[in-house]
Amino acid sequence: MSGTARGNERIPRRPLPDFEETESGIIEGISESGFLKVALDDANQYGPHAMIALLGIVAAATAAILMIAMFAF
Repeated sequence: MSGTARGNERIPRRPLPDFEETESGIIEGISESGFLKVALDDANQYGPHAMIALLGIVAAATAAILMIAMFAF
């Protein structure tokens, strides 16, 4: 693991990832870098917002699949 320990920390910190701040709003910030890149790679400051939206999408898709399976059999 790369990085240096500060003070009395046992686990060294990893280097910070590349990060771009955007001045536009949340929708423009997510769309200019790409939804999956922002959600999974934290391309800008809207990474947590995009991750929660991705969680909602995956949960809705899972619920739809389970509802279809429940009524199909």
